[in-house]
Amino acid sequence: MNKTISISDLIDSIRYLKEKVDLRIEEDPNLQSNLALAVQDLRELITPIERVEIARHPSRPHIEMIEKSLFTNFVELHGDRCFGDDPAIYGGIGEFQGVSCMLIGHHKGVDGQDRVKRNFGMPRPEGYRKALRLAKLAQRFQIPILFVIDTPGAHSDLESEMRGQGMAIAQNIYEFSSLKTPIIALIIGEGSSGGALAIAVADRILMLENSVYSVISPESCASILWRCSTKKGLAADNLHLDAPFLLKNRLIHDVIEEPFGCAHLDPNETVRRIGISLKEHLSDLISLPLEQLMEQRYTLFRQMGEVLDCSI
Repeated sequence: MNKTISISDLIDSIRYLKEKVDLRIEEDPNLQSNLALAVQDLRELITPIERVEIARHPSRPHIEMIEKSLFTNFVELHGDRCFGDDPAIYGGIGEFQGVSCMLIGHHKGVDGQDRVKRNFGMPRPEGYRKALRLAKLAQRFQIPILFVIDTPGAHSDLESEMRGQGMAIAQNIYEFSSLKTPIIALIIGEGSSGGALAIAVADRILMLENSVYSVISPESCASILWRCSTKKGLAADNLHLDAPFLLKNRLIHDVIEEPFGCAHLDPNETVRRIGISLKEHLSDLISLPLEQLMEQRYTLFRQMGEVLDCSI
């Protein structure tokens, strides 16, 4: 396919074809096959930096939508019992498919005012300490934990540094690596830097198809390496932050396929697919001995970054 075709034009073409399939599926069964091929072409055309832009779309599903759609009897919990509450971290106890779970994750907000209140999903130290407090409650009650990750990174202002931002992130990584309860981490949008890793130490790491997971944002990477943020596309290519690459290299466990047109065009269907995947992985984890889970979790994160072939 000619790569000069715009993504929007291709989406319009596929949508037209999809309508034809719905109307004439019995007349021409080949249309369904053609649609599948066209959708696959679209997915292959998406570049890493375009995935970053898709991951940042404000209409993508957020943690509160997941909670309201998939959880029942949910009770939100607040505060770190040390300094205060951070709205950028959303968490509480609820039931998922009849199983009590602790839900913890980043919340970017749902509108302009809410996004400002939640600092656009960039937690301060009290947010990470709140996440750790809730996770330890889950361990005490022997219930699974679901981390939902969607952040451009931890907040890096002077006050956050003075209150121990780096230590809060490091403490979470240390504690979660040996937490005695099943943990699932779900990346639904951005998963950038230590701000994401602080609640991403888990037995299963799942990603939506157009979410991203990396040590740094492409813009920051380009500014450091090339002194020019306009090279963010080149940075994204070299960061290998997309879900298919991470799955292929065994850094994550599963990729959840997004509906036609990406998650922000059909967030309800996306959440439904998330629920199916979570149920499958949660059932697997609950059936395993805790000692085995903890050993596998530790091994997974110790092996991250290992290079098997150093030849160039």
